Amino acid sequence: MAITADHIRSTLTAYLDEHPEEKPELAFALDLLDTGADLTTRSEFRGHATAGAVLVGPDGRILHIHHLAMAKWLLPGGHLETSDETLLDAALRELTEETGIPADTVTPMSEKPVHIDVHPIPANSAKEEPNHQHFDFRFLFRTTADVGRLQTEEVTDAAWRDIDTLHDDRLRHRVAQALR
Repeated sequence: MAITADHIRSTLTAYLDEHPEEKPELAFALDLLDTGADLTTRSEFRGHATAGAVLVGPDGRILHIHHLAMAKWLLPGGHLETSDETLLDAALRELTEETGIPADTVTPMSEKPVHIDVHPIPANSAKEEPNHQHFDFRFLFRTTADVGRLQTEEVTDAAWRDIDTLHDDRLRHRVAQALR
């Protein structure tokens, strides 16, 4: 069964129960859900949900990928697919697709996202996509595996980096706290 608006809302609400200070940043996502917008589809150009993975290796470093279209280092993740049953499933699928790390070598540290990042995506004329927002539900995982075969259509490189290279202060603090 595909991810539903109710699943997105309940995940978002549970997250905000733990992090109420982020409600102003996530209010737009809630407003879209209230209007009946389908945040599971990438054709909702006001904003839509994506799922990301913060993968911690055995030495405590975080896996980053070099994204082809964005031409920068990011955490693994991407758009939801109809085969995804939960946002956590989507994050794990994206992680394994992009990095070649087998899913059975990856363990989620929680069923709840460690962070929800709202960020703008620039227009892409090749895909006929205008500027829009991503509501990126990021989940924390651990692994003992190393990077496998990269999804070269989207990823040009992968690297394990120290936690202090995470650009978002909240995310960096939450990951550090979870690893203690």
